[in-house]
Amino acid sequence: MPNEPADPSQGRAARRGLMLVLASPSGAGKSTLSRRLQKEDPTVTFSVSWTTRAPRPDEVDGVHYTFVDKDRFRANRATNGFLEWAEVHDHYYGSPRAEVMARLEAGLDVLFDIDWQGAQQLAESAPDDVVRVFILPPSMAELKRRLVGRGTDAPDVVNRRMGNAYSEIARAETFDYVLLNGDLDATYDRLVTILAAERLRRRRQPWVPETVQALLREDV
Repeated sequence: MPNEPADPSQGRAARRGLMLVLASPSGAGKSTLSRRLQKEDPTVTFSVSWTTRAPRPDEVDGVHYTFVDKDRFRANRATNGFLEWAEVHDHYYGSPRAEVMARLEAGLDVLFDIDWQGAQQLAESAPDDVVRVFILPPSMAELKRRLVGRGTDAPDVVNRRMGNAYSEIARAETFDYVLLNGDLDATYDRLVTILAAERLRRRRQPWVPETVQALLREDV
């Protein structure tokens, strides 16, 4: 699903990129969907968040997250260096402002794998750039099964994540789109459809006003 390029022969300007936000409780599938979208659509770039939590065994610094201590995070936050930030499970997460805005200006789409707090902050600070999608689990029992099956969290952490999941799911109705992730392939197909439609919104097609006026000037 390539990002439609500008057409120099028509004098069309490249569109501004969009921020695609995927949010869900831990274990609902947003990270799996994010990875698949990046793999299958090379025009989607990933916003690498800063976090103060420790990396998991399969995570690479600068690829999955930028891992920093709390002092460094707070210093960057004090200079307005994040588009959004949140404290989740006793750790900080934040999206670096300068890098994301540069990508949007270059016409690239930026994918965010963040929580509902971050999604809300992005929507408030850049409403025309943000598309928010919330991923729901098919049931709470299935959500717990997935968390336990990952084998990365201690039982007390799983229980804490399950407790937080209820308040996170309650925020789903504030999002632009909500997908129920019972079948991963079907959920992914719906996500791709959302992205394609949002890319074609009139406000994201800077060539439209000029083209409309040119057509209206034609006398045939």
